[in-house]
Amino acid sequence: MKIRCLDSSSSGNCYLLEANDVEILMLECGINFKEVEKALNFDISNIIGCLISHEHGDHSKYVQKVMNCGIDCYMSDGTKNALNPNHHRAIILGKNRIQAIGQYEIMAFSTKHDCTDPIGFLIYHKEMGLMLFATDTYYLEYIFEGLNHIFIECNYSKDILNKNVELGLINKALKDRTLKSHFELENVKGFLKVNDLSGVRNICLLHLSDRNSDDERFKKEIEELTGKNVVIADKDMEIDLNLFPF
Repeated sequence: MKIRCLDSSSSGNCYLLEANDVEILMLECGINFKEVEKALNFDISNIIGCLISHEHGDHSKYVQKVMNCGIDCYMSDGTKNALNPNHHRAIILGKNRIQAIGQYEIMAFSTKHDCTDPIGFLIYHKEMGLMLFATDTYYLEYIFEGLNHIFIECNYSKDILNKNVELGLINKALKDRTLKSHFELENVKGFLKVNDLSGVRNICLLHLSDRNSDDERFKKEIEELTGKNVVIADKDMEIDLNLFPF
């Protein structure tokens, strides 16, 4: 089992969870759907659904195209109202309850972002175990048990952000929005410290800011903190999610 990152940035986000090429679950649809088709050799018949975390365009821009291709799109009630897709394949994903999508089991939970009703996901599949997927949130209020893979936003570091403001590269309004909408490095560390990481195989850092992050530093600091395999989400990156080596 694997996950492919087609993009993870402010220009667009989309990931493909692939279970033995039989069932593919999309996470986000913020990139041109032609790129998804290309990644799958123009065979999208195995895509069984798409999870959408919130209504911002870099996560949801192509929702209409995805639904028009016969793929159910799962989102919160608030996200559905904000997007107003007017399509029978737009499905409300209730929070804190399990939703089966093929062989995947999904539980949505509330996140903190500057939009209507953002959510993160716990995703279970027997081949990979339990994955946490949380992006575009400045805080996570929950403690999770039994995690095997953590895909989490690590958008910026406050010291880099402050330096960019001092240099005039970023204005105060953008700084204020960043503080109230995205996960900062030290806050990510705090989240990881209070969660049981004993069963975690992979930590993947998502949605790093182009200006306010440092890939090598973030990877090194999270590795030193956790002792786990840490990767930075990048375009066309692939991660092995098999729970046990075959």
